[in-house]
Amino acid sequence: MTALKRGRRLPAADMTPEETEMARIAQRCIGEALDRSRAASIKLVSDDGDLPPVELPTQALRLIGEVLGALSQRQSVTVVSADREMSTIEAANYLNVSRPFVTREIQAGRLPHRMVGTHRRIPFDELHAYKERMRGERKEALERLADDARELGLDY
Repeated sequence: MTALKRGRRLPAADMTPEETEMARIAQRCIGEALDRSRAASIKLVSDDGDLPPVELPTQALRLIGEVLGALSQRQSVTVVSADREMSTIEAANYLNVSRPFVTREIQAGRLPHRMVGTHRRIPFDELHAYKERMRGERKEALERLADDARELGLDY
């Protein structure tokens, strides 16, 4: 996803095993702190007290916890603003498909967009929803194929 200009990509492949373990532990600690606390924010302080304490809202901590969880599973993470609009090339990269495929989906009405001059812009939240719908449809199709294989006695 290097095509995202305003996104920040965190490649998990660059993490050492120690950093991966640290991310897993930190994610668990943040989750436990949020589960036990009804506070509107949580304050982070350094061990030696040299740095000023940082107060973070719980929503930010939830996001940080999700990022750490993904990194601990060695998944790359990209943070993108939900109101971001993407070009057809960026959308194709995000969906891991070709740009002409994205254009056909737009023309068929399956992917919402707006025109900026002669360029199509796709809202990121719509693109993400489309990706999740496609993932669900693929999963259902695979389940149907597996059911058909079982009915035919083709267990493998």
